[in-house]
Amino acid sequence: MTLRISDDNRVRTLVLDRPEALNAFNEELYYATAVALRNAATDPAVAVVLLTGAGRAFSAGNDLKEMQARITDSTLSNQGSHFSTMISALTELSKPLICAVNGVGVGIGTTILGYADLVFMSSSARLKCPFTSLGVAPEAASSYLLPRLIGRQNAAWLLLSSEWIDAAEALRMGIAWKVCEPDELLPEARKHAETIASRSIPSLVAVKQTMVAPYRTGIDAATERENAHFVELLGGVANAAALAEFTAKDKA
Repeated sequence: MTLRISDDNRVRTLVLDRPEALNAFNEELYYATAVALRNAATDPAVAVVLLTGAGRAFSAGNDLKEMQARITDSTLSNQGSHFSTMISALTELSKPLICAVNGVGVGIGTTILGYADLVFMSSSARLKCPFTSLGVAPEAASSYLLPRLIGRQNAAWLLLSSEWIDAAEALRMGIAWKVCEPDELLPEARKHAETIASRSIPSLVAVKQTMVAPYRTGIDAATERENAHFVELLGGVANAAALAEFTAKDKA
């Protein structure tokens, strides 16, 4: 099982559960998360979705072993990815989404926060968008959502530098709404989730949909641009070198 799902007080909690891989997203986890988000959207007993990670990571991003396999195996590369299935589910989610970042968030572990309505972050957590260090393009419409969420220059640093930012910097930038001590993260996120979940679900949906509607066209266009660049760069010189280095470190 790659995703744990539980319900309490109209809050559906989704826990990314691949701790041995630092909750990196493989195809199974992308699909499971997409299905869970869609099920939450249509379940009349669910008002809010709370997303967090098991163990010491929120998510280490895309599973690089699977990425490398997709480059070298033409059968896999022609199958498409459930990454886009999950992004569509995030874009279409009609109910509030709260993320509790319990540990490192890399790649999609950071860019997924662009779809959150509230982000709580552990004081020990860190975020990173490693696209330039991997020789690839941005993803998850981050080139569109991050500048609007945290400003052009903050987004430029995140997306161009491939450097870590800590929780204090994430709070200053505005990608995190509250920073909590590690043992207070989930209780604090859940307290706020339950406050929101106590309200009228149709009203919550109306607020969420009216807030998100102006961004839909921009998300779609950014996704198309990013995907085109990603396909062009995937397997290129810089990307191949980065993946080879990762493989060497993993074997060591």
